[in-house]
Amino acid sequence: MLKDITLGQFFPGGSAVHKMDARVKLVLTVAYIVMLFCAKGMAGLGVCVLFILIGFAASRIPFKMMGKSIKPIIPLILITAVLNIFFIKTGDALFKWKFILITDEGVHTSIFMIVRIICLIIGSSLLTYTTSPIDITDAIERLLSPLKKIKLPVHELAMIMTIALRFIPLLIEETDKIISAQKARGSEIDTGTVSQKAKGLLPVFIPLFASSFRRADELAVAMECRCYRGGDGRTRMKQMKTTYRDTIACLYTAAFFAAVVVLNFWIK
Repeated sequence: MLKDITLGQFFPGGSAVHKMDARVKLVLTVAYIVMLFCAKGMAGLGVCVLFILIGFAASRIPFKMMGKSIKPIIPLILITAVLNIFFIKTGDALFKWKFILITDEGVHTSIFMIVRIICLIIGSSLLTYTTSPIDITDAIERLLSPLKKIKLPVHELAMIMTIALRFIPLLIEETDKIISAQKARGSEIDTGTVSQKAKGLLPVFIPLFASSFRRADELAVAMECRCYRGGDGRTRMKQMKTTYRDTIACLYTAAFFAAVVVLNFWIK
């Protein structure tokens, strides 16, 4: 299960999506999230699904990565589905037994919310799949640079967010190694009752925290050895420049956003 978590991983490539300006990709990702929440019906949501499928195809990222990005949130999807199905009582009854009532509106809302969550995760994953952590840091810093006028530590905030994102795959890998080591020593982590499983995770969390603090200390020492002093006077080897690809991507996103807005008025 842990090996299937792909959040924060970057897959190098030479596709048009990989070559786009990281700042544009960040802005378009935010626009896509807004588009998702603007969609009021299944037709508008279908436009969002088509948008992200075309984006994945253009990035040349294997479609199986979509499944891997969704797999860790399956419990959240199931909880969302159950809550919507059993707690929405409006609409025509499809099934009724004692206090259990399932309506068509509850089922429709459940499907709608599931698709929206899946699209949200896939769209966010596409950004990290096609953009290196360094580019994400630079993009966040550039986009937030106007806030420097009010003395906000933009560079430090961007660095913190990127380091946290980069540490997710490392912590997942470390957790998998610790669990394998504990199983090799006879620890029964996956068996027993819920309380026994919770107690079995204690030997995992302690070395994981110790390893995390050690990694953080090593990172701090490495940055100090390289004379890192924040963003003051820092230069960049690669300068970000927008190209025709970014213009096409913006027009592409605007067209789909307009389609969602139009469908909201035409199809109630």
